[in-house]
Amino acid sequence: MAGMTQRRPAECWLTDMDGVLVHEGVPVPGAQEFVAALEKSGKRYLILTNNSIYTPRDLQARLRVAGIEVPAESIWTSALATAQFLDRQRPGGTAFVIGEAGLTTALHQIGYVLTEADPDYVVLGETRTYSFSSITRAIRLVDNGARFIATNPDPTGPSNEGALPATGAVAALITRATGVEPYFVGKPNPLMMRSALNTIDAHSETTAMIGDRMDTDVVSGLEAGLETILVMTGLTQPGEAERYPYLPTRTIESIADLLDELG
Repeated sequence: MAGMTQRRPAECWLTDMDGVLVHEGVPVPGAQEFVAALEKSGKRYLILTNNSIYTPRDLQARLRVAGIEVPAESIWTSALATAQFLDRQRPGGTAFVIGEAGLTTALHQIGYVLTEADPDYVVLGETRTYSFSSITRAIRLVDNGARFIATNPDPTGPSNEGALPATGAVAALITRATGVEPYFVGKPNPLMMRSALNTIDAHSETTAMIGDRMDTDVVSGLEAGLETILVMTGLTQPGEAERYPYLPTRTIESIADLLDELG
């Protein structure tokens, strides 16, 4: 699908991970070659994910198992974006965190203290072990004035057994109990895109965003002023994009179709 105006060729690339590079742990055809071509070309890029469970080094190892070699510093997570946001909003603050190593490590790295005692923020991330006691504690802290932040609004996450409740679903529970809406940092908030652009010193006019979801990847890229490329190897099925009030700059079958643009 052609855009309304002609854009300059992409000098920098942002790409989602699940559904674009890998699908259920298996590399998408062309993904290994695409990342290798990016590395060879010297073009600046980041692999983005709303998943806040893992650190970049964890994700680097998971991609390596799939045969995709990528430096850890080329992976940008909603946990890193959340930590960067909090560091700029309230440097050296405190937080009560529901999440795993990807989030707690990112917050420790910016000098945040993790505590249950009158924290500045309640920060909700994704975990496979949401506990009733932690959620109850978060509700009470928000009721007592803690600011409510969530890494991303995704209501469910995938597993081999089916869908799992994710950050957005648990955030809704806390909101229902407190009346307080969280500030979501990850996609579709364009803040996630802006933080990624700043990380690689990229300009929106010459950066492309590749994703498999209209409601996160495409809309956040669009709102950040990027070229948006929708692939058909993830959640979005052919024809579904037409139901949205916005369109990607173009739609392709898979990331393999972009190899010629990295020559």
